[in-house]
Amino acid sequence: MNERWLLLTMAAIQFTTTLDFLIIMPLGPQYMRVFAITPGQFGLMVSAYAISAGISGVAAGCFLDRFDRKTALLGLYLGFAVGTLFCALAPTYHLLVAARILAGAFGGVAGSLILAIIGDVVPIERRGAAMGMVMSSFSVASICGVPLGVVLATHLSWHVPFYALAGLSVLILLAAATIMPSLRAHLEHAYDARPIARVWAIVAPPNHRLAFVFMALLTSAGFFMFPYIPAYMVANAGMTEKQLPLIYLFGGVCTLVSMNSIGRWADRAGKRRVFTLVSLSVAVPILILTNLPRVPIAAALAVTCLLWICMSGRMVPAMAMMTATVEARQRGGFMSINAAVQQFSSGLAAFIGGQILGQAPSGEMTHFPIIGVISVTCVYTCIYLARFLTHRAPAAPDDKASSGEAVMAAAE
Repeated sequence: MNERWLLLTMAAIQFTTTLDFLIIMPLGPQYMRVFAITPGQFGLMVSAYAISAGISGVAAGCFLDRFDRKTALLGLYLGFAVGTLFCALAPTYHLLVAARILAGAFGGVAGSLILAIIGDVVPIERRGAAMGMVMSSFSVASICGVPLGVVLATHLSWHVPFYALAGLSVLILLAAATIMPSLRAHLEHAYDARPIARVWAIVAPPNHRLAFVFMALLTSAGFFMFPYIPAYMVANAGMTEKQLPLIYLFGGVCTLVSMNSIGRWADRAGKRRVFTLVSLSVAVPILILTNLPRVPIAAALAVTCLLWICMSGRMVPAMAMMTATVEARQRGGFMSINAAVQQFSSGLAAFIGGQILGQAPSGEMTHFPIIGVISVTCVYTCIYLARFLTHRAPAAPDDKASSGEAVMAAAE
């Protein structure tokens, strides 16, 4: 089995689950018009996916490590494809929210299992590059998926992007069933325990709890700002709504290149060192953007692109470090709970950010600089926690230089 083909398959699955989450946001005006809903109801539609993914991630942590990785991933991805199809078929607002819950329940766990598979198959010295390849699917979704989905929804119907995504998911599912080998090496170290006991076994180690706090702050740093950047760029920085897709287009192109480069850099120079350097640099675009006045569009795009590069660049070495904090027999459950932590913390951060922000009589957003300071504080706290996270990481057998090849050989 070729490792690169496996990683490309994982990236394709990650692309569809990411796009399913992203595509609904720029279609907000159309949903509010078609369903006659308020912005608050639209917010529920957006958060339904993340909340469902968080809850299912905790539940999956009870049993995910007791299955063949291939069987588990194909089952989850099938559920995601069905949920996406139901989104396309939903005739009412309430049914669409229910479909979003279903898609999130399966899609969120599938994403965490992909990270566990990378941790099982790819040796630690190449894991940064592997994470960069798979996580660059976010960039591809921003560059290609979101603009294409908006065009389809604008010229045809909001149903069409979900039909297309469901069809694409079925094709990728068939390819994954053919390309993926059976991955059962982690089962050799599996143990019998009740579900709650298995979850507690994952949560109880101090290094695991530290990793979850680390990930919560890492995620919150972005989601204090990200949901409100488009509105701020229109109200305060002078962009028009028609120009907003340029943020995702140019930001996606930049991160597509930067995430892979940062992944290779992390493999050469060390994960924690690269994470620290990129995190230190992110304060510059955060503080500039959250204080940005009306500027030419080129300047606005330069700032948002720099922010996208730095914020996404932290995640590549961070996720590589996270996979090294847990033994292979617990990695699937650990990454499921970790995904749940990400979902819950992103939702909480977005809620808190919304409570801090205000609006002036002129329509401009206020208190956004406070959001920037909070975000930088979270980023720098993560730098401090990363020191202890890496020092306490257990030396799992599959993190040895030859273990990745051994797993792939066994799969063949």
